[in-house]
Amino acid sequence: MAIGWITLALTCAVTGCAPGEAEVAAKKTPVAVQSKLAPGDVITIPHPRPAPDFKYQGELTQGGWIRGSVPSGTVSATLGDQQLAFERRDLEFFAAFDRDSPSSLTLSATLANGKIYSEQITVSPRKWNIQRVNVAKRGGGSSEAWWKKREPEWLAIKGAREKVTGAMGWQQNFIWPVKGRISGHFGRQRIYRGEPGSYHSGIDIAPGNGVPFVAPADGVVVLARTGFSLEGNIIIIDHGGGLNSAFLHASKLAVKEGQAVKQGDYIGNVGSTGRSTGPHLHWSLKWRDARLDPLLFTGPMN
Repeated sequence: MAIGWITLALTCAVTGCAPGEAEVAAKKTPVAVQSKLAPGDVITIPHPRPAPDFKYQGELTQGGWIRGSVPSGTVSATLGDQQLAFERRDLEFFAAFDRDSPSSLTLSATLANGKIYSEQITVSPRKWNIQRVNVAKRGGGSSEAWWKKREPEWLAIKGAREKVTGAMGWQQNFIWPVKGRISGHFGRQRIYRGEPGSYHSGIDIAPGNGVPFVAPADGVVVLARTGFSLEGNIIIIDHGGGLNSAFLHASKLAVKEGQAVKQGDYIGNVGSTGRSTGPHLHWSLKWRDARLDPLLFTGPMN
């Protein structure tokens, strides 16, 4: 915020004050400068510099996000232990909260003068759909033969999510990639005799086999592959700012790696490839390592 100034003009010239007015003006003039001012002089008195501040809005809850701007003069900023990327021109940034985020995180900015400004962000908890079952947890596909096939897929996904494309879709209000029955909600989890299983990392939408789906926001396709063991046919779109979308189990891919897409562009068709019990689109969102709830980006499906 710019420094505010109070401008004080002394309007009593040598012959410009009526009797008594000079004394009134003198009483209103700071004592330290009364004897040094000539009639007609103008002085400025600075206000104290206001404290820098963050401006942001969003869904301040587990699986949610914030979008805003860092204080003027910021050279680096963090949310918890995560470094924030921000636009140098308008100082805008994006950040998000993992499904298991703690209830409080520190938002901090280091200014060009070396001073550090910080504030606490309260992250509201959510009540997840947790099912406790009295059966043993099944072992995963952890054999050496299975991992030999799986490792290249895992590395491809990891590498795609680390790509920086300069996309600006994170600035947009997201839309649904497709509309239909929600068959799986974000965050649900089973506990097998006290041993937690993996929670559901996205949202499942079941509009029917072969239904086209679109990009929820602008971005760049960083992965478009077929035949993955778990995901089936997969698309990952980088939205910039560390935010990306993944779309699993597609029956058809309509985009290629490196392709820029706009919000609403057709990118594929719903299917049941990979490890899937029926035709649906699994849509997941990640910011860095944080898994996010797509429902908090789009709002309820109308």
